[in-house]
Amino acid sequence: MSGPDKPDTPETRRLKKRREFTFARDGITERRKSVVIQARARAGDIPGGHVGEGFTATKKIGGAVQRNRAKRRLREASRRLLARYGRPGWDYVFIAREATLEVGWSRLLDDMESALISLARI
Repeated sequence: MSGPDKPDTPETRRLKKRREFTFARDGITERRKSVVIQARARAGDIPGGHVGEGFTATKKIGGAVQRNRAKRRLREASRRLLARYGRPGWDYVFIAREATLEVGWSRLLDDMESALISLARI
């Protein structure tokens, strides 16, 4: 979140509604071994200065415990990286893959960082 300590970083807001997720699905996608990121600029005259973030894990990942663990890992990685690489006025959806649970923490951060950098160039 933005605050007195981080004046240059945009505020992040959680995506909660299905239509927000499906909106991002129709945008651009970057795939890595441990994560898939979908991103799309919000439409309208005033898209807002915040960065939208959403997290999802399908049943292919495993049971509820594994899916929740995968989403927790993605949320923490996003907290560290999205403020730096996310673009204000854009929504990002982070999708867990089977490898999200298995890869080391530094590999997950590297995968997410490289995907966000690729998305920022577009």
